[in-house]
Amino acid sequence: MGVGKKVARVAGKQAAPKVGWSFVRQALDKAIDGIGPLRSAAESATTHMVDAHGDVEQAIRTLTRTHVGLAGAQGFATNLGGIMTLAVSVPANIAGVTLLQAHLVAGIAHLRGYDLDDPRVRNAILAAMLGEDKVRELVKRKSLPSPPMALATAPSHAPELDKIIASELTGELFARTVGRRAVTLMARRIPVAGGVVAGGTDAYQTRQVGQYAAKELKDRRL
Repeated sequence: MGVGKKVARVAGKQAAPKVGWSFVRQALDKAIDGIGPLRSAAESATTHMVDAHGDVEQAIRTLTRTHVGLAGAQGFATNLGGIMTLAVSVPANIAGVTLLQAHLVAGIAHLRGYDLDDPRVRNAILAAMLGEDKVRELVKRKSLPSPPMALATAPSHAPELDKIIASELTGELFARTVGRRAVTLMARRIPVAGGVVAGGTDAYQTRQVGQYAAKELKDRRL
């Protein structure tokens, strides 16, 4: 069984029947600490750094490619069934892609010199997972004080942001799923096609998240 399928299986077991804002905080904790086939974000990122012979940017590129592949694999694995499996596969799919994207962004943050135990950095990781357009929108309407980089380097941690960012990310994750629902439902009439659509979408979104995180989280050691 491939790592993508293992992640899908673990995610399915972890997905709660009713997902609340605390879901993404728990996913982030698991991504940073490691769970099932996923090593800790720092350990995984360090391995890519070694393979890249100390080249941080190369390590980030390979780390992103790896997670894009894993996201596609878990999206495919959790959406292989037909329409009758929708109630089970959607929560597992959301849990799986959230875990992988958190693991990717945390790995990028580690490679760029951020302390993953810092609550400011953890909020920045979740904010980066929202994507550039969503962050810009939230900052514009003052629901978010600043983009991820500024959150990670703020003078102090603002605890009230913990729930705000997690709630926004939870809503965004479900909005992305609903956005592809019509296409996926049509594809689910042919079971394998449903997996292809979901896997491709998860891979694309994970690439976008990784690219935004790499753009936003500047190297703190420079």
